[in-house]
Amino acid sequence: MSYSPQYLSGSEIRQKFLEFYSQRQHKILPSASLVPEDPTVLLTIAGMVPFKPIFLGKSTSEWKRATTAQKCIRTNDLENVGRTARHHTFFEMLGNFSFGDYFKEQAIVWAWELSTEVFGLPPARLVVSVYEDDEEALRIWRDKIGVTPHRIVRMGEKDNFWKSGPTGPCGPCSEIYYDFHPELGEEGIDLEDDSRFIEFYNLVFMQYNRDGSGNLTPLAAQNIDTGMGLERMAQILQSVPNNYETDLIFPILKTAAELAAIDYSRADEKTKVSLKVIGDHIRATVHMIADGITAANIGRGYILRRLIRRVVRHGRQIGIQGNFIQILAQKAISLVPEAFPNLKTKEQVILQELEREVASFTTTLERGEKLLAEILASFPQQISGVDAFTLYDTYGFPLELTQEIAAEVGVKVDVESFEAYLARQRIRSQAAHETIDLTLSGSIDILAKQIPPTEFLGYRETSATATVKAVLGTGKKVQIVLDRTPFYAESGGQIGDRGILKAHNLLVTIEDVQKEAGLFLHRGSIQQGILQVGDTVTATIDIPSRRRAQAHHTATHLLQASLKKSINNSIDQAGSLVAGDRLRFDFNCPRPLEQEELQQIEAEINTWIGEARDTKTKVMSITEAKEKGATYMATESYGNKVRVVDIPGVSMELCGGTHVGNTAEIGLFKIISEIGISAGVRRIEAVAGPAVLEYLNVRDKVVRELSDRLKVKPEGIPERVNIYIGELKASQKQLAALKEELALAKSDQLLQKVESVGEFKILVGELEHAEPEALKAAAVRLQQKLGESAVVLGSTPRQEKVSLVAAFSGKVNKEKKLQAGKFIGQIAKICGGGGGGRPNLAQAGGREPGKFTEALATARKDLLSALK
Repeated sequence: MSYSPQYLSGSEIRQKFLEFYSQRQHKILPSASLVPEDPTVLLTIAGMVPFKPIFLGKSTSEWKRATTAQKCIRTNDLENVGRTARHHTFFEMLGNFSFGDYFKEQAIVWAWELSTEVFGLPPARLVVSVYEDDEEALRIWRDKIGVTPHRIVRMGEKDNFWKSGPTGPCGPCSEIYYDFHPELGEEGIDLEDDSRFIEFYNLVFMQYNRDGSGNLTPLAAQNIDTGMGLERMAQILQSVPNNYETDLIFPILKTAAELAAIDYSRADEKTKVSLKVIGDHIRATVHMIADGITAANIGRGYILRRLIRRVVRHGRQIGIQGNFIQILAQKAISLVPEAFPNLKTKEQVILQELEREVASFTTTLERGEKLLAEILASFPQQISGVDAFTLYDTYGFPLELTQEIAAEVGVKVDVESFEAYLARQRIRSQAAHETIDLTLSGSIDILAKQIPPTEFLGYRETSATATVKAVLGTGKKVQIVLDRTPFYAESGGQIGDRGILKAHNLLVTIEDVQKEAGLFLHRGSIQQGILQVGDTVTATIDIPSRRRAQAHHTATHLLQASLKKSINNSIDQAGSLVAGDRLRFDFNCPRPLEQEELQQIEAEINTWIGEARDTKTKVMSITEAKEKGATYMATESYGNKVRVVDIPGVSMELCGGTHVGNTAEIGLFKIISEIGISAGVRRIEAVAGPAVLEYLNVRDKVVRELSDRLKVKPEGIPERVNIYIGELKASQKQLAALKEELALAKSDQLLQKVESVGEFKILVGELEHAEPEALKAAAVRLQQKLGESAVVLGSTPRQEKVSLVAAFSGKVNKEKKLQAGKFIGQIAKICGGGGGGRPNLAQAGGREPGKFTEALATARKDLLSALK
């Protein structure tokens, strides 16, 4: 049989893979969200993530076989994106899965058939790897498939043995590699040679369970988990040098190149790296936003924010102007209309989020530039690694840009220290994003395997007898697990209950309750007696504390309902806190709310409270809840059964928290503040119930004190404060103007020191005690008076401070190649400082007034020499 790789588009490769396995009784399942249901995984980083509960034996699948084209994101090696042929943040993993059905031989046979007969890859160009002890796989490849022994490579546990964690499911792997240069022969094959080989298909044979001692025992149900990189197969079949030049990504690169007026084929390597980063990251960002992720400073939102900022930075580096990111996002969306139709559906949401984040980042960049200027103004010998890393990580400043700006004033960057901080970040990133932990670890997880989940009675009981199942900790501070409890464990933003555990000669105060692995951990202190496993205790919550939390939780539901009704129905919750003293509600909104809008929301909520509406709860299927229109968080994962809290005619939400039975129990509702916490996310803080009175008492005390001090009635305080502020600003402005006028008047006396050098005039002098701004104004005025000239002025306005300024005419810049920033930066070093600015005007400073005279003398000498 002759084999010939045929050109296939990315879409065709995806379709042929799925059809191949569908014809072999695999259920084609849609790609899962990038936000996994598994709380231990930040993002979906592999095709098997959605099937993790099945592989763990925690749930069963209605299909024995499945196949998917799973969208994935990995950011553990972000700095390699664009620099290698095949590193990506976003990629598609084509996979076929067997849940206790077929195993090793069938998986290998089908993988080979797909690779050679469907995709037409010549067997002579394929190399396979096997785990060094997996004789079974080796025999199948050699005897069943017919791969020559020279093209079967044994590899160790590091490369070819998959494990979920220290214990749990595991098994050997086998990989298929494509050989770009078979003419180099079969002797001494090195699969680490990326220029020759590319791994495109990985087969995981999940056949063992590893116990705590490291012993391997066969699994009762053996599973298959495979992954074929779509981008890698596209590179092979489209005969391009890297994944980025496939039809999956290159149209984005081409659009970006056109926006930068660049011919990609003629671009230098640095420019191509920027274009590849842009192409990769744009794909990642549109999918993340479509799956409900918004830019933030933590978690998934931070990853999204970082990717968007890298796109903006690389775009600026290659000269793209304006908000180009939306154009590229539209191009990315247009490339996958059939595979990911949700991108088109969410297109406006994606574009709006990108616009908000780019606008925010532009401001951030400006703050970064200001921070760098402040760092340089402190006259450092060099910019520290931590400062350079902060500029890089927080403000999006590439190291090269920081070095370039610093070099203009003769300051170096501690690159070694910067690299150390960067390396630490990579290690943290790998730990956070690369590992898929299919096992439970730690004492809590061990306990969860030994005792049943805690039964929660708190919806109907405030006190109950319970049996102590476990006590963790030593001394007085303990964590207690009960078989049943009325205590609410922190969840859904609501804090855990407080209260006591009592028995004969025993008293334990509970300060907090957390839930882990189904167990409620009652955290508290033993006040009296000895607590032991098996004891029977009476668990009683702090009822006033619970009531305050309930009032705030129900008020939070009313707040979301009012926001959707009054502002925009598309508003979604982005986080919350429900405590006894306040509530906090984060929501997506592109703008601040007006004061009138906040007053309207507050009034509406208090109206609902006054109407004494009943609160009803019901457990139903997730499907039924969605059909009824219940509000839920898109980024949260829910089970098949959910609890719905319904305030008829007002609000219906999925919620496991505790609530008032009737809105009248809330009493009053008062908004305290509304602020922005990140691009596109606002935060409202409010109080309800007894907390309103406490809040008003504090405000009343402050108002009374101000009223007494200002000698006005409370309603007159704002006007009186505005008068004082206006007077203060006017005084400060007047003082600054007087100082500037004084400096300008004194500066005229310096005209006697003017020296001529050919057609140029030079003036170097001191303005005693002049502040930096006044000094700058005087220098500009003198330079304009003198025409083609170079003016350098200095002063010592305060102890241990030197101020310097240089103002050069355009001809001095152009003909004599003198730049004010570089010139004055060098002069400032004499005084133990530094600085810089534009070619025609720059400021600097120093910390050694004793060398001020020497600095001015050096400035005069250097100018005379340069202008001759």
